[in-house]
Amino acid sequence: MSHLGRTAVEIADDVRSGRASARDVVQDHLDRIAALDGRVGAFVAVRVQEALAEADAVDARADRADLPLAGVPVAVKDNIPLAGHPTRDGSPHTGTGAAPADHVVVQRLRAAGAVVVGTTHVPELSVWPFTDGPLGTVRNPWDLTRTPGGSSGGSAAAVAAGFVPLAHGNDGLGSIRIPAACCGLVGLKPGLGTVPADIGHDSWTRMSENGPLATTVADAALGLSVMAAAPALATAPDLAALGRPLRIAVSPASPIPGTRIDPAWRTAALATADALRAAGHTVVERQLPVPLRFVVRAAARWFGGTEADAALSGPARDALPRRTRTHARLGRGAQRLGLVAEADTDRWRERLDVFLAEHDVVLSPGLATPPVAADGHAGRGWFHNYWAAASYTGGFHGPWNLAAYPSIAVPAGVHPDGTPLSVMLSTGSATGLGVSGEALLLGLAAHLESARPWTRCAPTIT
Repeated sequence: MSHLGRTAVEIADDVRSGRASARDVVQDHLDRIAALDGRVGAFVAVRVQEALAEADAVDARADRADLPLAGVPVAVKDNIPLAGHPTRDGSPHTGTGAAPADHVVVQRLRAAGAVVVGTTHVPELSVWPFTDGPLGTVRNPWDLTRTPGGSSGGSAAAVAAGFVPLAHGNDGLGSIRIPAACCGLVGLKPGLGTVPADIGHDSWTRMSENGPLATTVADAALGLSVMAAAPALATAPDLAALGRPLRIAVSPASPIPGTRIDPAWRTAALATADALRAAGHTVVERQLPVPLRFVVRAAARWFGGTEADAALSGPARDALPRRTRTHARLGRGAQRLGLVAEADTDRWRERLDVFLAEHDVVLSPGLATPPVAADGHAGRGWFHNYWAAASYTGGFHGPWNLAAYPSIAVPAGVHPDGTPLSVMLSTGSATGLGVSGEALLLGLAAHLESARPWTRCAPTIT
């Protein structure tokens, strides 16, 4: 029996019970990667022999029946350490030495019984929302001419193509939620401190968080619970148990002035709002008030984080593609002008909390337009890349990174061009409903999944 197409929850249950072996599960997924990743390009490295040996070790573990991710194949984004492999972060100019130890998130995945089948591509220094660069181009399994998003584009493509049921990503300005939206996945950026970060120099001044990409809410919750070492997060709460209907603000306009929203993406957000209203929640259309100065401050920290990470490359930073060299130079300027400051988080959060006192959750489109082309960005200058990034992503994601609050991408249908549609749900870390922000978002996402099921993997990759 093939184990392809099964969820992480199902695979782990089968391996724990002995109905399946971790080796057979991992072999099935390695075979699919070997057959199809030449078309998708999700992986930097596939750990064939290492993964099979680790699967055998899972099968032999005395505590196998207690492992939450027993035998589940996972992929790890190539910007955190994986023992025995270099951390390339999308660049041939980063260090080639093998990492001496796993990042704590990888340690937790492995301790839970997951098997790391490989590392996934990112754009250089994980800067851009399209995953093309000097180490290769990743293609969207829904449409191979389009990007899977970025910077966790390789991880999203691996999940959407059915290479793994669960992948690690991280998100400093949308880098989990953008690929999730492009590829029709569930992708959750947790709030500050829920999952250990330690990404690059300083996690983009604490804007960046590690989190899961999956095809179902249950898998995303399970992955998050392991990454966070918080077993309670593995079960999305029943919204009926919260004691009252939710107050939801639908905010369909971009916080970036003048950004055009594709009609189908706007309609997806409004249709989701209608479904939640029909379920008894209080839903109002109200624009999230994001002053331009906070948009600028989030961008400054994006620039500054790139500069800090580029500095880790030493003299090789001058060999980075010009789009990223310019981005880093802008970061040096932002640092000199004092625009990169953690105090911005406190100021923006104080303002956002006033809005969240009236609304439990903010609903917005997941992107402004369908995914852009997979190719043609890395060789061009900074302005092309910045404009392409801003115009297709819509700027919906950054306010939640600046606030360090949780946010999740949830599939919401299919665009007339055949690519996925998605919405973004966001909230504060403290909800006043007896559950964390992450738990609230998972509960709401699970309700939407039940009410409006989605296609779990790209139907065009076979």
